[in-house]
Amino acid sequence: MLSCAGADRLQTGMRGVFGKPQGTCARVNIGQVLLSPRCKDSHRHHAHEALRRAKRLLGFTKFSRTDYLRLKVENRIVPDGVNAKALGSHGPLANREPGKAFLSATA
Repeated sequence: MLSCAGADRLQTGMRGVFGKPQGTCARVNIGQVLLSPRCKDSHRHHAHEALRRAKRLLGFTKFSRTDYLRLKVENRIVPDGVNAKALGSHGPLANREPGKAFLSATA
């Protein structure tokens, strides 16, 4: 029963936005082409440069593979959703042990 003003439609809200995955995204075979950029010949150098810059970083992070591995060995990298944060060496956090930058909830 809809009794409010303007209640002529039922809404599903944000159903399916977060939570369990809903289906398969992609099935990929070894050696299968994943990306085939297409552009005008006059813009070819821009596409090449964009792909060159994209291959330097590790996943969605802002770190190169060598930097990420170095920071991980030093326990200075913290997961942050799909990204990663690097712990700095300034301020009161610098006095804590590596890998123990955040206090536990029971402390």
